[in-house]
Amino acid sequence: MHTTSNSLLFTQLTLPNGRVLKNRIIKSAMSDSLADGHGNPTARQIRLYERWADGGLAASIIGEVQGDPWYPEKPGNLVLDQGADTAAFRDLAQRGSENGAQLWLQLGHAGALSHLPISTPRGPSAIGFPDFHSEAMSLAEIRNIPDSFAQTARRAAELGFGGVQIHAAHGFLLSQFLSPLFNHRTDAYGGSIHARMRLLIETVEAVRAAVPTDFVVAVKLNATDQLDGGLTEDDALKVVAGLEGKGVDLLDISGGTYFPGAPSSSERASKGPYFLEFAGAARKLTTTPLMITGGFKHYDEAEAAIIQGDVDAVGLARGFVLDPSLPLSWQEGKGDPAFPRFATLPPGGMTAWFTMRMTDLGEDQESLIERDINDAIAEYEARDAERAIQGLVQKRGEITKQHKAADALKADLGARGQAPVLCG
Repeated sequence: MHTTSNSLLFTQLTLPNGRVLKNRIIKSAMSDSLADGHGNPTARQIRLYERWADGGLAASIIGEVQGDPWYPEKPGNLVLDQGADTAAFRDLAQRGSENGAQLWLQLGHAGALSHLPISTPRGPSAIGFPDFHSEAMSLAEIRNIPDSFAQTARRAAELGFGGVQIHAAHGFLLSQFLSPLFNHRTDAYGGSIHARMRLLIETVEAVRAAVPTDFVVAVKLNATDQLDGGLTEDDALKVVAGLEGKGVDLLDISGGTYFPGAPSSSERASKGPYFLEFAGAARKLTTTPLMITGGFKHYDEAEAAIIQGDVDAVGLARGFVLDPSLPLSWQEGKGDPAFPRFATLPPGGMTAWFTMRMTDLGEDQESLIERDINDAIAEYEARDAERAIQGLVQKRGEITKQHKAADALKADLGARGQAPVLCG
């Protein structure tokens, strides 16, 4: 049994903007898929983050939260735009930051990986495979991204959240610009890594300028795409150096991509924490506090990472799903969570099982830990399908309203004898 009386894992961490984390344990972003299908928090989602806060963590990151409802990663994502239910978001912010915890929103845009059928995927470049298609974003669309992220961050600050994490990992939009797998552009946003990181730098700068100084701005970055032809560690280190001095309070290192055909990073077979060696190299290039996410299953691993000195915080996700009071359990010497073992692991099965387990926690249903993995997949897919239909209906409604507004404008201009002005 370990002792935490002199544990570095339970010491405070002061971030560059002055915010103090009460320990070094952070619940890293997961797609909990618990929004209501229209982008608003649900009672079970609010309860889930309240439970994690009560469990003793320093900060919890909600993944992922969209500013644009038409480019979600999942139909159960939160959407914090001008039409959001601000009362529900305020409740989430308040209850998820109890017990001295901080609650941050992971700002995302799925780009080329946006969920069908409620999206028309658009990324850095056009991509076409038999089962995967993405259109190329226009230069105007690209230039709008930093302001879109900044507006969402500003709303988060106004609603009481403690910070945001800009998602530039795992193959979503900002990661797509960094990766040669997705980015084949020949303009100012493609080519060398310095050009490919331009959108991320612009987004960080816009977000930092839009929020109060004590509001946390974090970034999640791939150490590598873990796929031939993707972002390499050498280029990722150049991004780390490029972010220096841009107002980032915490840099979260992860890896892997959802590029078509790539193996799931979350279902990899290797043991122990990932990306520690990369963090050591990154430490030489930046003064920004570093966090690594991936592979932590044991207290001793997390403590050793902090003692080693190359990281300042550890990010865990699935451990928190198995034990929502994981920091308290470690602090009290109760041991590590028991990870499930499955006789067979169907594609996407692990993600489905843990996602449905988060639903259980939000409903205070601890007894469902023994759920069959095939049942989890069926529940997970059925819920996604239901919410995708809700999203599609909502999208058609918005398009209809836009058409009616355009028709009304044309009629009004016609009555005045004026021709409408067409904007490109």
